[in-house]
Amino acid sequence: MTNNIKTAIGTGVFLFAVLAAVPWLLIQTERGDLISVLTSVALLSVISAGVWLTFFIGRINIGQGAYALMGGYVSAILVVKYGVLFWWTLPLAGLFCAGASVLIGLPILRLRGVYFAMVTLTLTEVARLLAQALSITNGPRGITNIPPPGGVELFGLTLIPDFAELGNLRLGFYYLAVVLMILCFAAMWRLVNSRLGVLCRSLQQNEELASSIGVNVAYLRILAYAISSFLGGVGGAIFAAIVQSIYPATFQIQESVNFMLYCFLGGLNYVFGPMLGTLVLYMGWDFLFKTGAYQLLIFSSALIALILFLPNGLLSLRLPRRK
Repeated sequence: MTNNIKTAIGTGVFLFAVLAAVPWLLIQTERGDLISVLTSVALLSVISAGVWLTFFIGRINIGQGAYALMGGYVSAILVVKYGVLFWWTLPLAGLFCAGASVLIGLPILRLRGVYFAMVTLTLTEVARLLAQALSITNGPRGITNIPPPGGVELFGLTLIPDFAELGNLRLGFYYLAVVLMILCFAAMWRLVNSRLGVLCRSLQQNEELASSIGVNVAYLRILAYAISSFLGGVGGAIFAAIVQSIYPATFQIQESVNFMLYCFLGGLNYVFGPMLGTLVLYMGWDFLFKTGAYQLLIFSSALIALILFLPNGLLSLRLPRRK
């Protein structure tokens, strides 16, 4: 069986599982809480995919929470205060964050290693303080009562139903998050395996050598950072719509660190690493909730053990094959 056939079969099984089998199973077992958990996993993996892309060009990004917060506020302001349809606010939130990242990235992307990481770490706190100080964001009170996404019709044909009329609102947001996740990682896989991906990989290995053979290093750094921030903004906008509110403390430094950990745990050498890392880390934390006071100790110990024995992430684990 060729690799292409294996990939096609694996993709088909995955799509069937997330789009049909998993929702049906959860509905039959009346586990609506797990639908919300899997929705969060899908959204967080999309935001983490942006962090992974900056790792792909050799930068440690700990500021993704800032762009998720920006995207959530842009969408909430447009929907609540200006009556813009939610679906229009998704690309607008992403583009706003991408534009902001270009302005921020022009000076800071020259930094490397821990210096770039420390600067991005402060971005989340700066975004939180701005959201708390500006009047358009309602300061510490945030923006609440965000209405569910409205319907979209074309020539009388309903393309997207009105979420307010859905019998199961959780399921509607689940499909929204999962479809976004599928599109995001399909685009990431295509980018990484394109000529542009090869050039980005060259930045990770040796920027000076890449520049000496004619690679526009500055352009690639800005482009990757803008795409990363775009994903953060879109994910933050959907998250605000799901919880129907956004506050300055919605995305903090802890969330930015978690986005980075999701990438580490899944594997920095694999496009789908953020997806697996988010699933394991997010659900693992909830699973250990029953351990009470030992939750953090067990969780931290398991995380350290995984980093020691699988430094390239969970996707680097290979099962032994029969001879």
